[in-house]
Amino acid sequence: MMENKLKHLEFIQNVITRMNTNSFQIKGLGITIVAALLAVYASNQKINFIFIAILPTIIFWFLDAYYLQQERKFRGLYNDVAGVSKNPKEIKLFEMRPDLYTKGKYCYFNNLFSKTIWIIYLPIIILLITIYFYLKF
Repeated sequence: MMENKLKHLEFIQNVITRMNTNSFQIKGLGITIVAALLAVYASNQKINFIFIAILPTIIFWFLDAYYLQQERKFRGLYNDVAGVSKNPKEIKLFEMRPDLYTKGKYCYFNNLFSKTIWIIYLPIIILLITIYFYLKF
């Protein structure tokens, strides 16, 4: 029975690792797209490319928050299966139920404004808006 519990924890840990990797790749891809749009602006001096760069930044912000939310839900599941949670939920063996975690740090809105998320995307958006209005006027 203990071997099955360890295998279950391993499955959950693999999902957590995948969500973390996705989040990291989203950040890198978002910065790459913004840099590419700024390079296009630099080559043809059309200011709209700076403003257009804000849209993918916002999209990646929302997507990154989703992956963080999923990662946190699976961490909660991991803690409950491992038995280290203060108020554990009843989880059956090999059950993957992130939908049981909905409040507090598992809420999408809380993840959207998590320090690990907004500290990357908000400065990029502010910088793009500042550059846009500086060059426009």
